[in-house]
Amino acid sequence: MNLALWLERTAAIHPNRPALFLGETLVANYGQFNRAVTGLAGDMANNNIRPGDRVALFMGNCPEYLISMFGVWAAGAVAVPINAKLHPMEAAFILENSGAKMVFVTPNLTAGLKDVSDLPLVDVKSSIFSNMCVSDPAAIIARGASDLAWLFYTSGTTGQPKGVQISHGMLLATSLSFLLDADEVKAEDAAFYMAPMSHGAGIYAPIHVAKAARHICPKSGGFDEVELLDTAQRQGPLSMFMAPTMVRRVTDVAKAAGRRGDGIKTIIYAGGPMYLTDIIDAVDWFGPVFVQIYGQGECPMAITALSREDIADRTHPRWRERLGSVGRAQSVVEVAIGGDNKFLKPGEIGEIMVRGQPVMPGYWQNAAATEKTLVDGWLMTGDMGFLDEDGYLTLRDRSKDMIITGGSNVYPREVEEALLTHPDIHEVSVVGRQSPEWGEDVVAFVVLKPNITLNETALDAHCLAQIARFKRPKAYFLLQSLPKNNYGKVLKRELRAKLKRS
Repeated sequence: MNLALWLERTAAIHPNRPALFLGETLVANYGQFNRAVTGLAGDMANNNIRPGDRVALFMGNCPEYLISMFGVWAAGAVAVPINAKLHPMEAAFILENSGAKMVFVTPNLTAGLKDVSDLPLVDVKSSIFSNMCVSDPAAIIARGASDLAWLFYTSGTTGQPKGVQISHGMLLATSLSFLLDADEVKAEDAAFYMAPMSHGAGIYAPIHVAKAARHICPKSGGFDEVELLDTAQRQGPLSMFMAPTMVRRVTDVAKAAGRRGDGIKTIIYAGGPMYLTDIIDAVDWFGPVFVQIYGQGECPMAITALSREDIADRTHPRWRERLGSVGRAQSVVEVAIGGDNKFLKPGEIGEIMVRGQPVMPGYWQNAAATEKTLVDGWLMTGDMGFLDEDGYLTLRDRSKDMIITGGSNVYPREVEEALLTHPDIHEVSVVGRQSPEWGEDVVAFVVLKPNITLNETALDAHCLAQIARFKRPKAYFLLQSLPKNNYGKVLKRELRAKLKRS
């Protein structure tokens, strides 16, 4: 089933219900929202966008994001969401690899992309986009459960981004699991988009459309603690997605101002380690408004969930252990722990495995990575953890070296490769350093070639010419050599230990 049908049905029943907001300004009711989507789909069809074609969204958060996304789906095409924080060169790789035919962009990203891509760019704040939305409406193209809806690019440990194929059926399962395992949604609710709509926040849009809820994009376009508290008070009840570092920041600001978060209904947190003291502090201040989920791009938002009841409970004899977990398997998946080619018992640490309807069918045009990640019907997550006797999953370590900074994923290899293109750098190793503000900071250990001097400014400039700002190291440490084992592999654990000692 094409998920755009949810919008069509909601618009038919509740055409005058408010749908899209920019701050406190109503942009469209559901009837207008659907009319813009079907008009956009009609225009794309007239311009040779066919079912299955890829159409990229390189945009900051705005109401037009939802119009574009549902418009792409209505046309039977595949949305390719690109993180607005990526460098244009990184976005260009995704466009080429996906075979995208056109790109919807916000004005702040247009100029940089023009320099690296010849694809047609449509500024969603322009009259061109507005005219597309009032074109003759098209009927929604039928899509099956296995037909692609999103092509989501997640960086791999090799530094080469991989396209996760996400189908309409996967998003349908994730959406229904949200109702079963995370939160109820009512028409008076509002989804508040502070976190990137190209990621988890956008994946939760369809279920809020199906329930005729409101969709509010902050005027700032991103995360601002005071703006959140003000919006919740004026336009609540609000539901939103946050990285753990965002939870810490909004708690600090709210406590300093003596504000209890009136109007906040639900905060779904995920995307990085949530420290026990932080979530206890947040619940003590805001009350039982928090739900945790654990997922990956390969099984979007749908592996486990820790309910608001579990998070707020202080009566269970093991409430601290449960609060330190990521919850129990969501209703649409099975979760297991594997090691040494067998399933492990409760309490034994191994690789987290998941199977079910939300699991991807594979990576886009990457059979080797697919074969490694999907084994005997199971998604091998690359994360390590254990299940307890009651089915609560606790993460221990990531088998991959991914760094999560401010809720965004950074893979060391791509930063290392960027630095190693500098002619004066001999070796480099990138690790994460614990940060109270960002969760983790990206840190680089650099070995220069003989008789060379480089300062942090030069290294920063070199990185910023190739990769997104949020990926660049926050600190550089010059070494005479990198610690290695007998096989020549860099011992990152020694580098992390060096950080702790410094």
